[in-house]
Amino acid sequence: MIYEAVQFVESRDFGDPIETILGEYDDGFAAVDMAREARDAYVAGASIDFAWWVVREQGATLANFISDSTSNKEFVLDLRSGELVEIRS
Repeated sequence: MIYEAVQFVESRDFGDPIETILGEYDDGFAAVDMAREARDAYVAGASIDFAWWVVREQGATLANFISDSTSNKEFVLDLRSGELVEIRS
């Protein structure tokens, strides 16, 4: 299974978010590490645009990992219950 680390940036000037695939990985943990690094770099840049990061199976529309630029919270989707579970705050 291949995992994608993906960044979305919603600019204040443009309505549609820009999706960027940051990398593809055989290991979901490596993809999460890449998403975290991208988030940390983005937040350090002090952008006013809203951004979020997901890790998903390649081509999927559902995410395995979710984080955004407004907090340090991270979530995963519990596939048994369908609920988001906070894994870091």
